[in-house]
Amino acid sequence: MRTFHVKKGDEAVVIAGADKGKRGRIIAVVGKKQRVIIEGVHMIKKHMRKSQQYPQGQIVEREGSIHISNVMKAEKHDARAARHGAPAPAQA
Repeated sequence: MRTFHVKKGDEAVVIAGADKGKRGRIIAVVGKKQRVIIEGVHMIKKHMRKSQQYPQGQIVEREGSIHISNVMKAEKHDARAARHGAPAPAQA
């Protein structure tokens, strides 16, 4: 089993790609594909076929995966920003 710099439950920031700058909690780490799923980031639309749960079928919006190299721990990202003189992001 490989060890990665982030794990499930960590607060993470996307540092590259279309969702650059977005942050959220890591929902899952897919080790074999070296990808992570982050809450509220890289939203995709999934078409669900008709079933008992979705009698008409439905388009569900959910999180897609991002390569683990495009993600950084939030505290490390904030420390890096502070060192370069950028203002720290507001805590919600």
